[in-house]
Amino acid sequence: MNTKVTVIGAGNVGATTAQRIVEKELADVVLVDCVKGIPQGKALDLVEASPIEKHDAHLKGVNSYEDTEGSDVIIVTAGIPRKPGMRRIDLLHTNAGIMKEVTKEAARFSPDAVLIVVSNPLDVMCHVALEASGFPRNRVIGMAGVLDSARFRSFVATELDVSVENTQAFVLGRHGNHMIPVPRYSTVSGIPITELLPPDRIEAIVERTRNGGAEIVEFLKTGSAYYAPASAAVEMAEAVIKNKKKILPCSVYLQKEYGINNVFVGVPVKLGSNGVEDIIEIQLTPEEQDLLEKSARSVLDLLQELGT
Repeated sequence: MNTKVTVIGAGNVGATTAQRIVEKELADVVLVDCVKGIPQGKALDLVEASPIEKHDAHLKGVNSYEDTEGSDVIIVTAGIPRKPGMRRIDLLHTNAGIMKEVTKEAARFSPDAVLIVVSNPLDVMCHVALEASGFPRNRVIGMAGVLDSARFRSFVATELDVSVENTQAFVLGRHGNHMIPVPRYSTVSGIPITELLPPDRIEAIVERTRNGGAEIVEFLKTGSAYYAPASAAVEMAEAVIKNKKKILPCSVYLQKEYGINNVFVGVPVKLGSNGVEDIIEIQLTPEEQDLLEKSARSVLDLLQELGT
């Protein structure tokens, strides 16, 4: 295939991301990890599944970055996962060091790529990636809102006993407890959920969405979510690779949009071949605007703690 995606980190999220990309035949994939044998073994396993899954995408596992040269998209999943009792900010310093190192290397070999960040704490890791890569802001995008919206949509579909395909959800703000699901923009076949569910059920779904990752961590005990995060990252990559001009909620570097400056936070954007092609500014209520600004300030607090 002519399109190449680098996936950094061959853990559960990275390996599942690679699997989804090749099985959709979106691109050839180079799976990178610092642990010898892990990316090679997982890549070979996926290659051996290709006759059954009926795709001809190529996949290679490596421990260095030479084979990633000329990638169209770089997806960074590297970092330590959460365990029970851990908050996303507990990963801050360790994952920041990893992010800086891997982003510099990947950007050196693929200076024109679009960079999609998955590692936590997400919005802060986007800042680290932006600085380390030297890329313009439109080519560094955080995967958070797509995942949070998918969780919201799945809970709404379950609550109403309808197809998930009929649901749309709208989530703003920082990934984690500071995310802001917006029920009045969340719909089932165009009908706002505020007309379909009572306020207490909507609030319960909003709260479950905020704690969606933690709920899975509590079940798994030794790791965190990976199927849904991988699917979310691949939806973003597909929008870039196919130049779909798709409107998705993503963490992006705001420069006075929504009255917020010089910080990554989740808002709706148009994704195409050049990354973020437009930041969609919708009218927020005063309460929603206040929550978004608080969410942005929480990201700035973490950056201050990190010393950037």
